[in-house]
Amino acid sequence: MIQIDGSFGEGGGQILRTSLTLSLITGQPFEIYNIRARRKNPGLQPQHLKCIEAATRISKGRAKGYKKGSLHLVFEPEEVIPGEYHFEIGTAGSTSLVLQTIYLPLALARTSSHIQITGGTHVSWSPVHHFLSMHWAQYLSRAGFNLKLKMDRAGFYPQGDGKISAEIFPAENIKPIEMVQRGNLKKITGISAVANLDYSVAERQRSQALKRLERLGYDATIAIENMPSRFKNTMMLLQAEFELGSGCFTALGAIGKRAERVADEAVDDLVEYLNSQGCIDKYLADQLLLPLAIIPDESLFSTSKITNHFLTNVSVVKQFLNIKSEVQGQVGEHGIVKISGGLH
Repeated sequence: MIQIDGSFGEGGGQILRTSLTLSLITGQPFEIYNIRARRKNPGLQPQHLKCIEAATRISKGRAKGYKKGSLHLVFEPEEVIPGEYHFEIGTAGSTSLVLQTIYLPLALARTSSHIQITGGTHVSWSPVHHFLSMHWAQYLSRAGFNLKLKMDRAGFYPQGDGKISAEIFPAENIKPIEMVQRGNLKKITGISAVANLDYSVAERQRSQALKRLERLGYDATIAIENMPSRFKNTMMLLQAEFELGSGCFTALGAIGKRAERVADEAVDDLVEYLNSQGCIDKYLADQLLLPLAIIPDESLFSTSKITNHFLTNVSVVKQFLNIKSEVQGQVGEHGIVKISGGLH
C-alpha cells in the first residue's frame, strides 16, 4: 500500500488525481491522508469525489473514505475495463479534470472507450474544454495517444450543466517528445466566445486583445464564437504557435467583470509566455508529465515556467513509477525537463 501525504508540496487535488491515474495503470493500491489539508475548504470536495467515482467504476475498484470533507482515502483498483461511461458531476466541478484522471488508463486498454461527462466545461482553476481540444489533445497525439473530443454545451460556475464527450482510442506506438528550442513565432490565433450574450461582448474582448498585442508588435487573428449553453458567460483563448512548441491561455468572464478585463488576463498570460524561452506553457508541462512518464525512452522539453504544482506532480509519479527525471531551472523561471520511465 503506497502511503501519500496529501498536504505536501502544492497540496492540492492534483495529488489525488495523479495517484488515482497511476494506481489504475499500475494496479498498486494507495492510501492518502491530509487531503487538501491546508486549503480553505479541506478534504474531498464534489469534483474530487467524482474523480474517485470515475476511477472506481472503470476498474470495479474499492474506495474507503469516499465522502465529502474526508481527509483520508484508501483506493484499491482492479483491472481497467474499457467501454461506455457517463459521469454526472452534478455541480460546476471540472469535466476536464475528471476526464484527465481516467484518460491514460483507458488509453492503455486494448479497445476504445466512449466517455460522457456533465458539469463545468469552462471553470476556474482547471483547463477549459477548448484548451483540451486545441492544445492538450494535439500534444498527446505527438506522443502516440489519440482521442476525439466534443462539447455539446458549455457549463460555467456556479450552475455547471455542460456536457462533453470523448472517444478514447488504444495508444499505439507511443514515443517520447523532444522540444527545447522553439524557433520562430509562426502565428498568434484566438477565440473570443460568448454564451447567451450579445456578440458585442465578444467583439469588445477581441478588440482589446488585438489592441494590446498590436502595441507590442504582434499580429493576431481572433475569431468570434458562440458557445451553446443554458447559461451566460464569456471566454477568451489565445494561442501562440512557434516552429516547435506552443502556448495556450484562457480567461473567463464573471458577473460584473468587464469584457476588457477578460481579454487583459488572457493577453497577460500569453505575453509572459512569449517573453520566455519555453517551448510549451506551464500548464501543458504539468499535463504531459504522466503520459511521458510511462514511455521508456527519454523525453526532453522546455517550459516557460517551472511551478510548484509541476514539482509536486513529479514527486507523486515517483511513488508509483521508477522514472528518471531531471528538472533544470528554479520555481517561477524557465526550465528544461528530462523524463524517462515506462511500466514494469
